[in-house]
Amino acid sequence: MGEIKPLVYLLHGDDEHAIHKFVAALAAKMGDASIADLNTNRLDGRQCSEEDIHSAAFSMPFLAERRLVIVANPLARLTPRKGGDSDEETESVSAGKGLKLAREHFIAMLDGLPTTTALVLVIVDSRVRRRGEWDWEILNPNHWLARWAQQAGPKAMLRPFPLPTPEEMPGWIRKQAESQGGSFSPLAARALADLAGTDTELASQEIIKLLTYVDYKRPVEEDDVLLLTAQTSQANIFNMVDAIGERNSRRSLALLHHLLEQTETPELFGMIVRQFRLLLQTREILDEGGNETQVTAELKLNPYVTPKLCKQARSFTLPGLEDIYRRLLAMDEAIKTSQIPADVAFDTLIAEIGIS
Repeated sequence: MGEIKPLVYLLHGDDEHAIHKFVAALAAKMGDASIADLNTNRLDGRQCSEEDIHSAAFSMPFLAERRLVIVANPLARLTPRKGGDSDEETESVSAGKGLKLAREHFIAMLDGLPTTTALVLVIVDSRVRRRGEWDWEILNPNHWLARWAQQAGPKAMLRPFPLPTPEEMPGWIRKQAESQGGSFSPLAARALADLAGTDTELASQEIIKLLTYVDYKRPVEEDDVLLLTAQTSQANIFNMVDAIGERNSRRSLALLHHLLEQTETPELFGMIVRQFRLLLQTREILDEGGNETQVTAELKLNPYVTPKLCKQARSFTLPGLEDIYRRLLAMDEAIKTSQIPADVAFDTLIAEIGIS
């Protein structure tokens, strides 16, 4: 008997670059690109209905073994809304019953999938601290969909994609370079990790740029990284976040537009997301009674950076940082799908934070 292929791939985590590569590898296994395109559906759970997903998942493949159905944000209509317009108990009970029924229908669809379908559910997730330990915010072991995946056996693949820790990043960089036919010296990998943080997409872009610079003929050295990667950008990110924390929109916008002039939009966005991820994690540690030493140890930071990061984190509340991080994720989606120009999205975000 051949290998049993999962029918449902539950992919979750904050390393969106790794998730994208995994999905691309699944698509590549479908053979000829033109046939693969005919047998691939990409849906967004925030915009499509359950019927749309059902229709795509139960359609027969055309001249291929399987159909690939990729659903981003599949929990959008299966999760309680926060801050609804009404607090009426009867409406709350009704909404709860509706959600339960919707989840039952969704599970029934997963249980009934034909063997000719590979349904990929992509959930952007992040790790949070609960009772002093890190756990997944959404798809933790107690989540109803995670429980279904555990019970489904080989029919389902539940795979987390966590970002590498700062300590793991140098090794990650060297492996990525080797997979592309190049190499980094240990010092070069450390230097790039210091500049890119745990942003794997940004680091991947820099790896390609640096390997091209050395023409794949010699290892990338530390001096190459320092020459080609803008070190001043991260310092300006700190200054901009300082201004945001002070609710100084004018200075924030001035620094933002200076950064946009000297930094490519994906690189800048990656650095801003990283900064607010660190601030969110720092605030969680501080709120649990931790100190700068614990922040340095748990987040694997340079001790020189920690005091400034703690100072910035104290300028925000934990709910405020969580809200900003969610806005950044939504903004990333809007920019990538050309719903809004990057500069307008950045301006709007800073203006809204400034008055919040």
